[in-house]
Amino acid sequence: MTDPARMHALTPETTAIVDDVLDYARRRELYHDVPLDKPLTQRELVRLAANTITEDGIGARRAAGLFENVLAPACLSTDHPGYLSFIPSAPSKAATSFDLIVSASSVYGGSWQEGAGVVYAENEVLHWLAAEFGLPTDAGGVFVQGGTIGNLSALVAARDAARRRRRADGQADPRRWVIVCSAEAHSSIASAAAVMDVDVATAAPDAGGRLHGDAVAAVLDEQGDAVFAVVATAGTTNFGIIDDIASIADVTSSRGIWLHVDGAYGLAAMLVPSMRPAFAGVEFADSLIVDPHKWLFAPFDACALIYRDPAGARVAHTQHAEYLDTLTDGADWNPSDLAIQLTRRARGIPLWFSLATHGAAQYRTTIAYGIDLARRIADEITARDGLSLVRDPQLSVVVFRREGWDAAAYRAWSDKLLDDQIGFVVPSSHDGEPVLRFAIISPLTTYDKLIEILDTLA
Repeated sequence: MTDPARMHALTPETTAIVDDVLDYARRRELYHDVPLDKPLTQRELVRLAANTITEDGIGARRAAGLFENVLAPACLSTDHPGYLSFIPSAPSKAATSFDLIVSASSVYGGSWQEGAGVVYAENEVLHWLAAEFGLPTDAGGVFVQGGTIGNLSALVAARDAARRRRRADGQADPRRWVIVCSAEAHSSIASAAAVMDVDVATAAPDAGGRLHGDAVAAVLDEQGDAVFAVVATAGTTNFGIIDDIASIADVTSSRGIWLHVDGAYGLAAMLVPSMRPAFAGVEFADSLIVDPHKWLFAPFDACALIYRDPAGARVAHTQHAEYLDTLTDGADWNPSDLAIQLTRRARGIPLWFSLATHGAAQYRTTIAYGIDLARRIADEITARDGLSLVRDPQLSVVVFRREGWDAAAYRAWSDKLLDDQIGFVVPSSHDGEPVLRFAIISPLTTYDKLIEILDTLA
């Protein structure tokens, strides 16, 4: 009979497993040239890596070899300097290497009682971010999996606050609750609304894609007191556009409506002093998010969700059960009380380690590099025959077109670019028109790399 403790015992076998895994992690972390790689088909993966789960196991050496030589190369490397689609990830070496420590330490990040040390360190980062964004000193929050969960959690807290306020005034809930956001808002807002079974009313942005307070006010007049939250965007995913948050905040504060700022991608740019005026009004947010796995150089998956008043979020999210009494009856700071989660990994610790290692000034410089590079390559696009900008970049997203190409031509070009392992640039669209888009995050993405990609469009 197999020993029940075999997987956990300190034996020569487990020592060899740890050594092999750490050796691969070290080699991958120290690659001089990160491979871009590309996906394989289901049929190809079945041929190369089928039947790995058996009664007796295939052994660590073989499993690790399959991952390194088959499974990993079938995944795109989001930290490759030519990965310019969606919003890439470019975690620092400090952050990714320390991510191993988080797993190896076997710490739980859901409560102060069980994980005081990691919760304290995460809170150091959250309080620093809150101060950078102009929020009060008692603001705080939690690291969740990503922007979708962050937005959903914030909106749940917003609705709970509105519901409690109405009931305190003796008012019933509206027939349908409503969220107001821009037509350019991220798809996660509509997703959150679907989960919460509430409606979304969109306000029209200006011709440049920016939402203003007057457009929000008009929708609020139409929807009445059914609105429990307004969502402003600090850097749209497709274009990197920052809403006129200050004018939106004027409207929400005068009407007593929760203001949530979705800064999953773009809010990190507020760390650059010259960019702060573009984000005026963020300091009035009731809640906000920014994703460190995007422009704060942390590994997947991490979203910083910050509340102006964490106490309200605690009322909305704390789970109650007899076995949790020892946690919920105390006054400790429990991250699991601030979002839709209970069990949680201490996902903010890799960012804490990288920030503590390199300092905030390094982060400001690295973010500024991406903004400057976007402006440089936008000028180059404007100067080239056959290429034109769709909009001038505000952050580090550059959207442009190849004149005369249809969607099929863009797709064929994108596929060849990946096949040639030059870059990963998938087509996007705007107002029904197919376009191309550079999302610049990594400081290893160079002007020369972008020129190399543009040259293939000739």
